[in-house]
Amino acid sequence: MSLRNIAIIAHVDHGKTTLVDQLFRQSGTFRDNQRVEERAMDSNDLEKERGITILAKCTSVEWQGTRINIVDTPGHADFGGEVERILSMVDGVILLVDSSEGAMPQTKFVTGKALALGLRPIVVVNKIDRPDERIQEVLDEVFDLFVSLDATDEQLDFPVLFASGRNGYASLESSAREGDLTPMFETIVAHVPEPKADVDGEFKMLVTLLDRDNFLGRILTGLVLSGRVKVNQQIHALNPDGKKVETGRASKIMSFRGLERIPVEEAKAGDIISLAGLTTATVADTIADISVSEPLQAQPIDPPTLSMRFSVNDSPMAGREGDKVTSRMIRDRLFREAESNVAIRITEAADKDSFEVAGRGELQLGVLIETMRREGFELGISRPRVLFGQDESGAKTEPYESVVIDVDDEFSGTVVEKMAERKGEMTDMRPSGGGKTRISFIAPSRGLIGYHGEFLSDTRGTGIMNRLFEKYGPHKGNIGGRKNGVLISNGNGEAVAYALGPLEERGILMISPGEPLYEGMIIGENAKPEDLEVNPMKSKQLTNFRSTGKDDAIRLTPPWRMTLEQAIAYIDNDEMVEVTPKSIRLRKAILDPNERKKASRKKEAA
Repeated sequence: MSLRNIAIIAHVDHGKTTLVDQLFRQSGTFRDNQRVEERAMDSNDLEKERGITILAKCTSVEWQGTRINIVDTPGHADFGGEVERILSMVDGVILLVDSSEGAMPQTKFVTGKALALGLRPIVVVNKIDRPDERIQEVLDEVFDLFVSLDATDEQLDFPVLFASGRNGYASLESSAREGDLTPMFETIVAHVPEPKADVDGEFKMLVTLLDRDNFLGRILTGLVLSGRVKVNQQIHALNPDGKKVETGRASKIMSFRGLERIPVEEAKAGDIISLAGLTTATVADTIADISVSEPLQAQPIDPPTLSMRFSVNDSPMAGREGDKVTSRMIRDRLFREAESNVAIRITEAADKDSFEVAGRGELQLGVLIETMRREGFELGISRPRVLFGQDESGAKTEPYESVVIDVDDEFSGTVVEKMAERKGEMTDMRPSGGGKTRISFIAPSRGLIGYHGEFLSDTRGTGIMNRLFEKYGPHKGNIGGRKNGVLISNGNGEAVAYALGPLEERGILMISPGEPLYEGMIIGENAKPEDLEVNPMKSKQLTNFRSTGKDDAIRLTPPWRMTLEQAIAYIDNDEMVEVTPKSIRLRKAILDPNERKKASRKKEAA
């Protein structure tokens, strides 16, 4: 049976995972009566809730005697660590673009990586049945994108398909509005080369993905570049420097069939497989026959640009809602994450109670915190901070991002003004049709922390912002932070409606009556720039006198409830987010008001 290995790359929401569902159905991977969830490839709970792909996944379909291994890649730049490794496993890519939105920053990121590896993309214009489609303009944009990414003449001569993933058809004609995916299968088989594989050589495989199984332990996934491997064959792992990591046996070999991993007795060069039996080998290591001493070259990974401090939850409510609260448990979990996620870097603090976790962006770290929270962990999380660097002359540098914003015309002025405050430089502004404007900026990552929530308020929830790490550039100097102070509880107890009524005049509340509070906990946003300590637990003095009108029920505005990402982006440098399986609370890092004042005086003096 002939083989093809391809990856599907696209921007978030352009329909990758839905298209793969249809490829499954039309290749006969699913039985007619089999019940399959929508977006079957997004298997983890967070992926289903957010509608995004976080983890790269392998699958395969068979079509007329050819097995096509398909890798569904994440679309967010924060998970770029996954994308770079996957592209080294495949011989072709399908670049999926939305017929209305066109080539977006994320498309640029992944396509740049694919072109640099010499892959020749197949361009699929998806969602051609949209009423606001602009198919020809989108194709021109893709061509311009390839040119700007230094594509070769061969790469610029790309085949184009017009498709609707949701309705399950693809065609060589942009006017088609029905049919099936046969043209797509034919194009893949004709355009993507068979894997360059040396079946008679020594067994070598580069690990590109790592996951765990409760029964099998570590499962290493990658492309077999040469030779064959059989069950129980003796193998060893070499790190990228050529040092031996461990020796063991291939206790289980699994090949992909549809959504499942099927155990096989033998795998040969060209196939993408998963292998169990080793205990310490990790991503970028070479798994090989014991006679091999030279490692395979691994793709370099872009460095982390953002870090947060994960610490033991030391609030007065610690341990009430989670069962994993010790620094040892947090340490083990974080180091386990770093093993499988090469885009994350973990450093233990000197006090052993906190850990500096560096990653590619707020979304990536937010997903890690949310996953840990669901596993029963309690954590204290600091404000994100960017990781600075130095250029050749010793000057300070910081990460910059390219930002593409789509907004209704009426909000464009506000967005330009806010981005200028955050030291963003506008590089392009053009109408994108339908009363919308597309504005592009280059901005320091530092200025974008916490902006997304404000951006959604400014654009009444209609704006779309896409960010992508661009480069390290000169330090931009001071960037203003949050303009408002916070309301801080001055004691421990339960919030009382009688006390919250008057506090509503001071700002926006984040709590409801009856919620447990502690000293130093943030209960709302002050309308003024300074922080204010308040008493949200003050109850009514009881007397024997009745007064008319005073005993009416107090009506409070519903509190402002933040999501985890909003809370992390909102806090200031002297604040933390307390994350437990049931709650997200904001608090001051130093709970005692006197100690807080001392620390602030010290900081001013310094």
